[in-house]
Amino acid sequence: MAQKMKRIKIFDELKESLEDALAYAQGKPIDLRTTTIPSAPKRMSPGQIRAIRRSFNASQSLFARLLNVSPNAVRSWEQGVRIPQSPVLRLLDIARKDPQALLRS
Repeated sequence: MAQKMKRIKIFDELKESLEDALAYAQGKPIDLRTTTIPSAPKRMSPGQIRAIRRSFNASQSLFARLLNVSPNAVRSWEQGVRIPQSPVLRLLDIARKDPQALLRS
């Protein structure tokens, strides 16, 4: 019995979604949930990374703690030996645009 109820619920949700899609295609106003995903963060130069760290008035060790990375990683990025990968680039971008977001717990 429970499985039959589940199938009916799934069918009803699918039917509603298809009706919404049709209304949207016809230009009718509907209430859709939308999410805008930001583009991937761009690479940063060693100087840009250093400027972000300095804007926090932080040592490499303290800045590393804020980003949850090793101090050696921050040192390597600032020397141009290593390039930060996407997750850290996102954090660096947040730190640059909204420093308080990084400091909030």
